[in-house]
Amino acid sequence: MFRASKAEEGSRTVITIGGQLSGDSIEVVGNCCDEAVSTGKRVQLFLRDVSAVDQAGRDLLCRLAAKGVRVIASGVYTSYLVRALLPAGADPVISSDAGGLMKRVR
Repeated sequence: MFRASKAEEGSRTVITIGGQLSGDSIEVVGNCCDEAVSTGKRVQLFLRDVSAVDQAGRDLLCRLAAKGVRVIASGVYTSYLVRALLPAGADPVISSDAGGLMKRVR
């Protein structure tokens, strides 16, 4: 199962996804992010409750980060994945700890 939502928050757009980033969901996420980027607002892609990411999903995350989309993750798996995919010097990933609080991961 795959879920996606988009929220306009002032000067930024936040796209939140959950489920598996693979197959047909890759095109949905890519199109949604491209549309948001075209507005000129800052775009954040929040990987929330993402359970699996295939190679095409990894490639998409790299392309989006190169376009300036800030990729954020919650959970151990996706936080590690995003940190491994983003180029050195990119914005730090945000991960939620066990208490549900947000913290920066360096």
